[in-house]
Amino acid sequence: MKANCWMGRNTVEVQEVPDPGILNGHDAIVRITSTAICGSDLHLYDGYVPTMKKGDILGHEFMGEVVEVGPRVSTLRVGDRVVVPFPIACGNCVACRHEMFSVCENSNPNAGLAEKFMGHAPAGIFGYSHMLGGYPGGQAEYARVPFADVGPIKIEGDLPDEQVLFLSDILPTGWMGAEMCDIKPGDVIAVWGAGPVGQFAVASAFLMGAEQVIAIDRFPYRLKRAERAGARTLNYEEVDVLDALRDLTAGRGPDGCIDAVGMEAHHPTGPVHAYDRVKQATRMETERPHALREAIMACRNGGTVSVIGVYGGLLDKFPMGSLMNRSLTLRGGQCHVQRYLKPLLGRIRNGDIDPSFVISHRMRLEDAPRGYEMFKNKQDECNKIVLTP
Repeated sequence: MKANCWMGRNTVEVQEVPDPGILNGHDAIVRITSTAICGSDLHLYDGYVPTMKKGDILGHEFMGEVVEVGPRVSTLRVGDRVVVPFPIACGNCVACRHEMFSVCENSNPNAGLAEKFMGHAPAGIFGYSHMLGGYPGGQAEYARVPFADVGPIKIEGDLPDEQVLFLSDILPTGWMGAEMCDIKPGDVIAVWGAGPVGQFAVASAFLMGAEQVIAIDRFPYRLKRAERAGARTLNYEEVDVLDALRDLTAGRGPDGCIDAVGMEAHHPTGPVHAYDRVKQATRMETERPHALREAIMACRNGGTVSVIGVYGGLLDKFPMGSLMNRSLTLRGGQCHVQRYLKPLLGRIRNGDIDPSFVISHRMRLEDAPRGYEMFKNKQDECNKIVLTP
């Protein structure tokens, strides 16, 4: 089959690789009909996530048709159309029983590697390094799906792929980012990063009752998309974000601040950006945490900072004094996608949200290398690319 493979820093290639097969009775094989390039795939592309190996198949946002099931799979049948969540979860461990699927205790066969970096291991993730399981990803014609009774959700009816594909990751991730802010009617929520995850965080915050949502980015085409969703916008290359947020909130700061940027943030002041850029490039730290620092400094006393942007390891100059002395709550996590599949599918069916609004480009799988370059360099107002195998 054809698959998009990581070949080294800033290089991916679509190659012929062996077809996946059933390795465990709980597996299913899915023929992929739609897959997408995620912003967090760029962290792999840029070489900032350790334990990648040449030839690894990328991709953790995918859906398709079940073509084979293991003998112990009871909920899926050949021919079912499914969306596959990016975290792989067993459904039986303590974490899964508490719906903390992205920290499943049994799905990461390389837990020892992750423990060296993080203390304890999170769940395995499709196409996201050997530290997170070494599972082949979904930017391919087929994928093996472990614990097939736990993860995939069946899509019945005529909803097109583009309306349900993002249940695999970015829609529930944006939703969880807003949910972690415990939004109450009248709240003001600020979102750093107006890419697809940030756009879904904006939409989710409004659905949860936020009175005002403020999106922060530097790319006008992204800010326009956030404006169309109802957000006020700040271009951080044109205004001082902390001053602007104080002005918009009568000096108090937003009630909730969502970091939808993660480890490769940009700062408008050259020396400040260079400080973290150099340390990250020389592997003295793994993050450029400009958005996270600013979110903490901006949040109102007693407010919540919600982190859904991806971080990999260690960061410098973390404003712990602000966090502690002002009674802030810091929450974060890879999304527990399985928790949100049914309720968000219901909202799509009800017409509360049509996730396809984030798509800017559609390509064949063979064009994935061009798509990665386009997405990384923000060419042609690239917001979200869907690939068709």
